[in-house]
Amino acid sequence: MLSVNRSTKIIFGIILAIWGLITIIPFAWMILSSFKTNPEIVSLTPTIFPEEWTLNNFRELFERLNFDVYLKNTLIITVFGFFGLLINAMAGFGFAKYDFKGKNFLFLLVLATMMIPGQVTMIPVYLILNQMGLTNTYAGIILPGLAGAFGIFLFRQFFSNISDEMLKAARLDGASEYFIFWRVALPLSRPILAVQGILTFIGGWNSFLWPLIIANDQKYYTLSVGLQLLQGQHGANYALQMAGAAFMVVPILLIFLIFQKYILQGFDISGGK
Repeated sequence: MLSVNRSTKIIFGIILAIWGLITIIPFAWMILSSFKTNPEIVSLTPTIFPEEWTLNNFRELFERLNFDVYLKNTLIITVFGFFGLLINAMAGFGFAKYDFKGKNFLFLLVLATMMIPGQVTMIPVYLILNQMGLTNTYAGIILPGLAGAFGIFLFRQFFSNISDEMLKAARLDGASEYFIFWRVALPLSRPILAVQGILTFIGGWNSFLWPLIIANDQKYYTLSVGLQLLQGQHGANYALQMAGAAFMVVPILLIFLIFQKYILQGFDISGGK
């Protein structure tokens, strides 16, 4: 029986390794092609590795195509997204550990927003921000995404499993509610923070539709919008497109490889308790 289980694991391991290799091939091709010249990419005898390594594609992205501006905007949106992560944690802690009038009803309203597609609320949110004079501003891009129902729900589920006796003991020792949240509850939620942090980074790094709608000036565009403009303006320059795509994808891959242990641990905790 043991040998059968071991053989099955080996077979599944080989299948997953082959499938992983097949999945990696397009990413590897994209990254290697970003260091090629365009004539080399479109040649009739393409090569896997560049015959002549060059960084000119990346230089052109930042020197001529405003990718430095798009990168700055993307980083601003991503950084403020982490402030939204703390807002979600505070709201989740409040729903989990405090009793107040209408708590269950409000939490149901929060969950109900998860059933509404984001595209449905874009026009009303745009009209509200337009009346407030926040269109074509960083505030208009950032504010609608600061808090999210999924993040509040995930934090609430995790904080509900923290012992009330631990919090009562902290209060008896003279700890304030502020201290309890920042020094007791939040450090315990590191696995959930890792999961939400990765999702926040990916959401901010890949933000495309909302910045495109709310901003009509290229100085507020993000990397995703800039990449779309690149594909439209330089559709025949595949080397330049590969460099832009690689610049978008590689940071996300690196973040996932670095924090994958915490991500899996966070999902295991949220699903197992």
